[in-house]
Amino acid sequence: MRYFFNTKKIQINRINMHITSFRRALALTVLSGIFLLCLSSSVFAQSSSNNSTTAPPVEDTSKVSLLQPVKVKDTSKNSTDQYFTLQQCVDYALIHQPSVNVAQINIQVTRLNNAIALSTALPQINAEGTLTHFLQQSGPSKTSTVNGVTAVTPYAPASPGYTFAPGVALTQQIFNPSLLYAYKSAPLYVQQVNQITDSTKIAVVSDVTKSFYTLLLTLEQINVLKEDTAEFGKSYRDAYHQYVGGIVDETDYEQAEITLNNTKAQLKQANENVVPQYATLKQLMGFPPQQQFNVIFDTLEMMKNIHIDTNQQLQFEKRIEFQLLNTNKAIQQQTVNYYRYSFLPTLSGFFNYNLGYSNDHLSELFAAGYPGSTVGLSLSVPIFTGFYRLNNLHKAKLQSQIIDWLQTDLKSQINVEYTTALANYKGNYYDLQVLQKNVNLAKRVFFVVTLQYRQGIIPYLNVVTAETNLITSEINYLNALFQVLSNKVDLEKAMGTITY
Repeated sequence: MRYFFNTKKIQINRINMHITSFRRALALTVLSGIFLLCLSSSVFAQSSSNNSTTAPPVEDTSKVSLLQPVKVKDTSKNSTDQYFTLQQCVDYALIHQPSVNVAQINIQVTRLNNAIALSTALPQINAEGTLTHFLQQSGPSKTSTVNGVTAVTPYAPASPGYTFAPGVALTQQIFNPSLLYAYKSAPLYVQQVNQITDSTKIAVVSDVTKSFYTLLLTLEQINVLKEDTAEFGKSYRDAYHQYVGGIVDETDYEQAEITLNNTKAQLKQANENVVPQYATLKQLMGFPPQQQFNVIFDTLEMMKNIHIDTNQQLQFEKRIEFQLLNTNKAIQQQTVNYYRYSFLPTLSGFFNYNLGYSNDHLSELFAAGYPGSTVGLSLSVPIFTGFYRLNNLHKAKLQSQIIDWLQTDLKSQINVEYTTALANYKGNYYDLQVLQKNVNLAKRVFFVVTLQYRQGIIPYLNVVTAETNLITSEINYLNALFQVLSNKVDLEKAMGTITY
């Protein structure tokens, strides 16, 4: 037994000695690695300073962290200090957009049309006068017989040579089906044109908002690509110096150059896209094309406005298109009533005053006047008009049925718009949350992979993959963010809740 325990004790001591030796060897290996790493760094620095071939310069750009409040300037050469927020762009469009101004003018035109139609309700006064000169008057001669002698007396005109008859006529409509129709439909026409104006403004608000978001998306993509270009430029320079020092293969820095060139190409394309997007926004705002402005946005405010209550029930009555169809139906009903009651008589009163002058000599025409006046009522009853009234009545009823079917179709369209906008909003909102996590993970992976590559643990291909994933994650996040904002606009428009 004692021999057994002594043997075990000796074995344990040997194991402890091996562990101690392994630890010393590991420590020496780590220290040697650090020393070689420092030595290689100094060699890289000396070789890069002594070597006549240097890496091409890469522009060092900077970027504020992703989607932070920032003033984004116009990429055009014309500098300006004028900045517009989204609300300011909308307010400017509601004042200067041509379609809005045309709609405003149409309101005034409609009011004037109503005033013209109702003008017959007021007394109609007309003055007229007729001056007549008889050039020649003829008539039968008078034959008489005296003492067996027949004598012919020529015609002697009884009318004077000149007459002048001025007069004043006053007419007052008492009852007229056309006047009744104009009176009842006048407020409906004003309501109709106001609703058309509201529809135009809603479209302008929606279009300007979505165009603003599209522009911001491109500007933020430029911001991301600038940062990535700077980061890839650093990676390219590191890979090049390592290649010159003989540490890595030539393909490493060539792959870095490919990635850098691709990012530069994307950045160039994004910069070019900004120009037409600014032009589109100007056109939607009614902004002068020759003038310039910059956009400014608050990300915190933008993120607050990204949410919407998706549990709201769809109400067709809130849609301006549905309200406009209801107004059109009311106007059409007035048209039906007009033809239905067009068999009623037309009653009007009149008063005429005439003053007659006559004389054989023009110079003495106004020597004496002979006044005359009349007053009375005029009644007109349509008896047979060739089925004009009945055919128009039937036509008006059919047109009213068309509006009913248009309302049915509009409800289906609104429901499709609502369900589509709601599905897009929910789907992109979920994607936004997932992609936000992906951005954080991609940044972390890129940091670790870059650190491992610089320590020589992994090949550069892993760095390229991590860089590509980071760019893709950031761009996808931006696309999802602004897509959600656009989907919210579409959802509000479908629900009829856009305000201006």
